Amino acid sequence: MDCKMEKSKIQMLYDACNYVFSQEELPNFQQIQCLKNILNTFEAVDVGIDEFRLDGSPGSGEVMNSNGLISGQGVSEITYIHIYECDQFSMGIFCLPARRTFPLHDHPGMMVLSKLLYGSVCIKAYDWVRGETCSPRTNGLAGTAIDGIFNAPCEPSVLFPRSGGNIHSFTALTPCAILDVLSPPYSDDLGRPSTYFLDFPIPSLPGYAWLEEREVKLPCDLVVKGAPYLGPPLDVPDDDLC
Repeated sequence: MDCKMEKSKIQMLYDACNYVFSQEELPNFQQIQCLKNILNTFEAVDVGIDEFRLDGSPGSGEVMNSNGLISGQGVSEITYIHIYECDQFSMGIFCLPARRTFPLHDHPGMMVLSKLLYGSVCIKAYDWVRGETCSPRTNGLAGTAIDGIFNAPCEPSVLFPRSGGNIHSFTALTPCAILDVLSPPYSDDLGRPSTYFLDFPIPSLPGYAWLEEREVKLPCDLVVKGAPYLGPPLDVPDDDLC
């Protein structure tokens, strides 16, 4: 009789990310597809969120409902649930109430895999026009990579340092949650800060916009609250604990 417990989905995702992003080489197509396939299996309950319940929301000061889960429909502020972070990658979840926007921001030198767990979200994303700028902190011309509405369930998305929509914003049309894997994570010390932008569409160039870095590093109207991770625990080597 096999007494081994089946791995949780978050453990499988961690194990795969730890293998793929700990290599010296960049991930290949098959490895990225493998990560996407794992992400595609996720539902909100797999990371400790009850997408249907209203009670016990983080915004009300009560993070757990009667089932011991985050109440997804009751979130009243943009809420980030930190799952894990090391030098190679990070995992976390953004929960957004309806009509709340996370403003235009970049992911310098980073790969991002995202899975919409539930709800409906409008995403606007740009990539710098080649040759226009090598630094995401410089104003310049950008082309639209994504401009549309996504409804769960849908396939995970992948963005790369220079393609796929590295600079993006998202607006929740309904309460929603997005599971993100970032590799490598943000780091001011290592030249990977998060920069916020204003976009100015160019009427004479449909599909293009002029992007300008905001003067204030963190928009004053952006409030992100924290909530605990209540999903299955991760089995992480001691030297990986952060």
